[in-house]
Amino acid sequence: MKALLIAGGFGTRLRPLTYTRPKHLLPIANRAHIHHVFDLLQRHGIDEAVLLTSYLAEAFEGAVAEAAARGMRVEVTHEAEPLGTAGAMKNAEALVGEETFFAFNGDILSDLDLTAMMEFHRSRDAEGTIVLTPVEDPSAFGVVPTDPDGRVQRFIEKPPRDEAPTNLINAGVYILEPSVLSRIPEGVEWSAERALFPGLVEDGARLFATATDAYWMDVGTPEKYLTANLDALSGRFETEAVRQPGPHAVVIAADAEVATGARVSSACLASKVVVEEGATIERSVLLPGAVVSSGAEVRDSILGADVTVSAGARVAGATIGDGALVDDTEGDQ
Repeated sequence: MKALLIAGGFGTRLRPLTYTRPKHLLPIANRAHIHHVFDLLQRHGIDEAVLLTSYLAEAFEGAVAEAAARGMRVEVTHEAEPLGTAGAMKNAEALVGEETFFAFNGDILSDLDLTAMMEFHRSRDAEGTIVLTPVEDPSAFGVVPTDPDGRVQRFIEKPPRDEAPTNLINAGVYILEPSVLSRIPEGVEWSAERALFPGLVEDGARLFATATDAYWMDVGTPEKYLTANLDALSGRFETEAVRQPGPHAVVIAADAEVATGARVSSACLASKVVVEEGATIERSVLLPGAVVSSGAEVRDSILGADVTVSAGARVAGATIGDGALVDDTEGDQ
């Protein structure tokens, strides 16, 4: 069985971090997001994936090589222009063959039980199965009401909170039969969420949905990306990348340099990060080569690659793009 990983988006919500890298290569606990997806697949016996790329596609070469080293076969398709979630899957139709397949939106970090999901799909003789996850306020999402057996009734986009028939939203993970791909026009932008799935319901196809209480996070914004890292550190999202999770856990790359008098708590420090004497890092992610100078403070923030925070400067609640210099004023980027 294969999994299609939809990785062609521009990552506009994550700018400025995605000006120089695809969002799927941003690290969660110092490991690229896509490798956490590979972890999930392999835990459930899935060793083949198709990476659906467009924006900065060449950046994935290292991830593909690392996947091969861990026993995964990863094939790659490329779109000259992004084709949307369904269009990207259509572009990979030749690689799907005749087998049932998984598909993952690229923003998702989760520890879903894929085996149970497949059992649900088989038991319903479904043409497609969508995973649903609960949210506190469904008004910012599209909700998916279902029949008691899980058959999808309809899709309701951003209903008022007090009028939403359910708080279950599309989690961006699907199981599909290859017959679904014949419903997608070739070579045009096509959305699974707004076109393909509603069309299946209208046509009376066997489209089902199953709810999960597993960890789930859309890491497509700086705020959610930072939260995902903090969840990994605390143990809310379980990963081998964090050996001793806890409320003040840290993940520090082997070649990072942290001065003895620096204070680091709930933070991820990537390769070649430097934290000087008297600096403070709390609830933050520092990408490779970032430098926090003597007496500087970084809290609730993301520092891009090769960012330098000057001595005595303060950065709070900020996302700083690669290569920037932060002086002695409080960061608000």
